[in-house]
Amino acid sequence: MSDKLKRPKLSKHLWLIYAVSVILLGFIWYYEWILGSIMTVLLALSFYYTIQIEKKLTDETEQYISTLSYRVKKVGEEALLEMPIGIILFSEDYNVEWTNHYMNQFTDEDTVVGESLNVISEDLIPMIKENHDETRISIEEFEFQAIIRKEERLIYFFDRTEQAELETLYHNDQTVLFIIFLDNYDEITQNMDDTIKSQLNSEVTAFLNQWSSSYGLYLKRTSQDRFLAVGTKEILKDLEKAKFDILDEMHELNSELDIPITLSIGVGVGNAPLPELGQLAQSSLDLALGRGGDQVAIKDDSGKVRFYGGKTNPMEKRTRVRARVISHALRDLVRASDRVIIMGHQGPDMDSIGSAIGIMNIAQTNGIDGYIVFDPDDVSTGVNRLIDAVKAEPNIWQHFIDPETAEDLITNRSLIVVVDTHKPSMVVSKRLLSKSEYKVVIDHHRRAEEFIDNPTLVYMEPYASSTAELVTELLEYQPKGEKLRMLEATALLAGIIVDTKSFTLRTGSRTFDAASYLRAKGADTVLVQQFLKEDLDLYVKRSKLIERTNIYRQSIAISKADPGDVYGPVLIAQTADTLLTMTGISASFVIAERSDGKIGISARSLGEINVQIIMEQMNGGGHLTNAATQLEDTTIEDAEAHLKDILDEYYEGREVE
Repeated sequence: MSDKLKRPKLSKHLWLIYAVSVILLGFIWYYEWILGSIMTVLLALSFYYTIQIEKKLTDETEQYISTLSYRVKKVGEEALLEMPIGIILFSEDYNVEWTNHYMNQFTDEDTVVGESLNVISEDLIPMIKENHDETRISIEEFEFQAIIRKEERLIYFFDRTEQAELETLYHNDQTVLFIIFLDNYDEITQNMDDTIKSQLNSEVTAFLNQWSSSYGLYLKRTSQDRFLAVGTKEILKDLEKAKFDILDEMHELNSELDIPITLSIGVGVGNAPLPELGQLAQSSLDLALGRGGDQVAIKDDSGKVRFYGGKTNPMEKRTRVRARVISHALRDLVRASDRVIIMGHQGPDMDSIGSAIGIMNIAQTNGIDGYIVFDPDDVSTGVNRLIDAVKAEPNIWQHFIDPETAEDLITNRSLIVVVDTHKPSMVVSKRLLSKSEYKVVIDHHRRAEEFIDNPTLVYMEPYASSTAELVTELLEYQPKGEKLRMLEATALLAGIIVDTKSFTLRTGSRTFDAASYLRAKGADTVLVQQFLKEDLDLYVKRSKLIERTNIYRQSIAISKADPGDVYGPVLIAQTADTLLTMTGISASFVIAERSDGKIGISARSLGEINVQIIMEQMNGGGHLTNAATQLEDTTIEDAEAHLKDILDEYYEGREVE
């Protein structure tokens, strides 16, 4: 390289000088030959000396280049073999062809040459096949960044262990906010003696202080029924590993004090500013309380929510005062609207239809037209008789409209009332929700992560037996106007009877009060029984499902239909209900194909098992004793296997989200 850069430049100058010298020498020879002879000898000596110097410089340069090339080659070889960067060459069938010494220390083998890349990491081959340029892998206790050059069949490994440790340390040290709420403190202490109340406060505070100290939390009581705790993600991991056993310990404290008080905890976590963490914690607490309390809700900055607890029946906390306040608020919203559009959930049941009819009566009582959005192509066998009876009453049936008609009628001043669900994905027409700013949600299910955006009024009571029960109470506080018709009262009563399994499940004193009110308004119990009658063919079909029942974990009944046999959601639910009446059965699950191609699962329990959180694991939901889900792109066998895995986790005390 130096020879090419320097030698041509030097020779060019020399030849120019010599050329000029020869010309001058010719003139000297012409005029003075003696001087010319001397000058010729000197010029020859100068030329010879220059040639020798140039040759010496060339030799030295070539020697320097040769030495430098050798050193560079040696350094390259040593770097390739010895530097702390792993290098692997692999074959077309993903076997190791060559590796530098650095990689050998991370395997149990003397050499990995000839072995599959799976010896290094089982993640490598899939990543190469998927054309990933880089990935993170773990080898023993080390973390590596693998740079993949698929065309050259080459992989570089950079040690990122220290960086991973710093990331873990940073992640574990992030702030987490906890809001702890004593669910029913006001109700319990309302008529309590001051001495006993003081003792209760002391016991609860000492209990929570001991718990927070054991995990390293900072705890501060902010009001009579509320505490604020500050911790880290590492502490949260420990709490989740223990499944927030503070909930169970609180139950034990209840037994000692003979006071039925429970905890709800909202947790805000994520890489977010403190004000946003506080909002996440409050939102989580609202979600936990909306699901019945006695549980923990954890929400991160991405919106994902995890739940713990909620395995016991919630205590009834709603009051007549709240029902009256909600009823008056609903009245004002109805009167301020031009019309009321009422929606239940897809595949409506008795509770959905009955409560919708009740809301329509509230609208008419306040002088506003009410319309029920109804899809005639989405009606199950269970409500066919009720719909037929409604069709025989023109004054009621004319207010049933299809979703397309509802979109034509609705304006930005219309009030949308959603009953018996709070999930936008389950309403009859999701598009209607964006047509008006005024929305009311009335539901008795435990609140799920999915919720209707920006509702104007929410009346959710997971302690109620049914939405029909809630609507009946709202009717009682409406002005005396449109009289409740016999069929309307009967539809509401049918909704209560179906959801309580004829007053055997989730039935409180308020349930009987609502039923008594409806009976006084003319509800026909004989007509309800006619609505609930079933065909002989359906009875036989249900019996076939029951016949295929197996017992799992001694007290859980799991029934699965034959592949290809199609069952309606109502029949699947009825089968689960029937199985629950059998001796020794504490919970039942029925799995079958539906007409829409999905796999439906209905779950029922007597309260010992929370089937809601089990179904939530399978993207479903419901109540502690009554839940369901629908699965796509799966088979009955796979659905059963997945269900059993979740049941195993539930019983073994592992995480249930």
